[in-house]
Amino acid sequence: MRSSTLVPRPAAVAAVVASALAAGLLAASPAATAATTATSAGSTAAAVRIHDIQGTTRISPLVGQQVAGVPGIVTGVRSYGSSRGFWFQDPEGDGRAATSEGIFVFTGSGSTPAVKPGDSVLVSGTVSEFVPGGTSSGNQSLTQLSRPAVTVVSSGNPLPEAVTITAWSVPAAYAPAGDPAAGGSINALPLDPHRWALDYYESLEGANVRIGDSRVVGATDPYAALWVTVKPQENPTPRGGTRYGSYTSQNTGRLQIQSLAPLAEQPFPKANVGDVVTGTTEGPLDFNQFGGYTLVSRSAVTVTDRGLTRESTRPQRRNELSVATYNVENLDPSDPQEKFDALGRAVVGNLASPDILALEEIQDNTGATNDGVVAADQTVAKFTAAIRAAGGPAYDWRSIDPENNKDGGQPGGNIRQVFLFNPERVSFTDRPGGDATTATGVVRERGKAALTLSPGRVAPGHEAWTDSRKPLAGEFTFRGKRVFVIANHFGSKGGDEALTSHRQPPNRSSEVRRLQQAQTVNAFVKDILAVDRKADVLVVGDINDFEFSAATEALTDGRALYPAVKSLPRGDRYSYVFQGNSQVLDQILTSPGIDDFEYDSVHINAEFNDQNSDHDPQLLRFRP
Repeated sequence: MRSSTLVPRPAAVAAVVASALAAGLLAASPAATAATTATSAGSTAAAVRIHDIQGTTRISPLVGQQVAGVPGIVTGVRSYGSSRGFWFQDPEGDGRAATSEGIFVFTGSGSTPAVKPGDSVLVSGTVSEFVPGGTSSGNQSLTQLSRPAVTVVSSGNPLPEAVTITAWSVPAAYAPAGDPAAGGSINALPLDPHRWALDYYESLEGANVRIGDSRVVGATDPYAALWVTVKPQENPTPRGGTRYGSYTSQNTGRLQIQSLAPLAEQPFPKANVGDVVTGTTEGPLDFNQFGGYTLVSRSAVTVTDRGLTRESTRPQRRNELSVATYNVENLDPSDPQEKFDALGRAVVGNLASPDILALEEIQDNTGATNDGVVAADQTVAKFTAAIRAAGGPAYDWRSIDPENNKDGGQPGGNIRQVFLFNPERVSFTDRPGGDATTATGVVRERGKAALTLSPGRVAPGHEAWTDSRKPLAGEFTFRGKRVFVIANHFGSKGGDEALTSHRQPPNRSSEVRRLQQAQTVNAFVKDILAVDRKADVLVVGDINDFEFSAATEALTDGRALYPAVKSLPRGDRYSYVFQGNSQVLDQILTSPGIDDFEYDSVHINAEFNDQNSDHDPQLLRFRP
């Protein structure tokens, strides 16, 4: 989908380029300045070839100019959707690695291109830079021709030889550092495709490329796309993924795969992580807002099933307390019964019916209908019934209804955290008075820490939680021992720039909010430990951040908490898969008194194309 502005009109080019320069989208290069001047004068470039348009940086040196009679062979046609057009490529080329010989021709949102692969064409049009997602997204721009006039010279020509993308052709280093004078942008930097992976892919923008057998590292999504890696040894997980373990391990071998054919004509395969895209997959290299560089296959994508199965944790022993956290993805009573049944079976069969289960994204009784309803008793009742139907325990539950539309998420949905607990194994200590706006505190009770409100919210009035889910604290007792659990759902990563951003490193603006949230939770844990340094405290939930992030560091400040996911082998540290990167978002953190535990990231969703949630639940067992 094209949601940002094309630059098609020569009369407006000078103003557009000047605005883009000010925003840091275009480099203030001599070529760009010359293009602005030339276009303002109404000149038309002659004898231009595709590599002249693409140039040796991310922004065309001819942006805004009219070009005429650009020759090439059509390599792919997109005849549907709002981004219709075709790719064509110069079969001769200039022999320079930095200049792409292919380019996209945008014919409009409703105009089906009257060309086919193998047509030799001459194209006239306006050189433009299109930013998928808009300039505020931080995405790189796509150099293209718009408002084209196309002449078909001949048909049935052989396609230009595809460039094979392999583990050896893609550099190990991801991207150069951006120019501080340009706001961190790499737009003006000369492409060095032998040194930087992003430069390598950019040097092939619009060109005909191919891959061989490649392992799937991101399952087929609802939009008919999947992710592969051409580097099977790059940070692999035991189950076939590629792990994102630091801000500098972006995993250069990842590539998104889509199909050019309409789904009605050619269904896209359903693939899981670890499956293999087999044979040759070939087509133009596109750039889109949902993943960046994308190989758009001309032929059917073929996948070999490698039989990935869902994990199950072992049951807790009699003297072990098991605590789990699970983001159930906007669950409300209007969801199909099949989703409730599947979630219930997962709690029983995959999580072995944990003693305490903290849920995130439980919506109110009317879901995303914005009607003022905030209670979620019907949602929880339907979920606990599904657990019982699957052979699980009769869970009791505690939560606090939020103020209407004050906790973020879908408008009207009123998502919140909920504690489920098995009353046959654990008891909940009710201390009344908790509501949406009243903060729970910590007091000394017979020499031990206790909550003033249970369930209660942690610092709900703090600015960190404005329009965000407030932490839910609860006091439990297991075999006579008091256990504090704080369920969280930190702010999302919405607004962060992608790894393929034209700014390097990308702007991670959402971190500011999560850092504040982590600091408030850390302070609350310290309040408990100040009363009883041996108290058993668990901070659980969808932290929406990595185990190496500033938010996690803030949670652990003063050694108040330990991120238990770090007890796992590195290859197993993930709960979520995003754009082919297996990464940590969901966590359980332990206080110093919990020094002997077993941790399990139970992989049942994130790696699969048929998901009941996009998160994997996390579980910890210990002996209080």
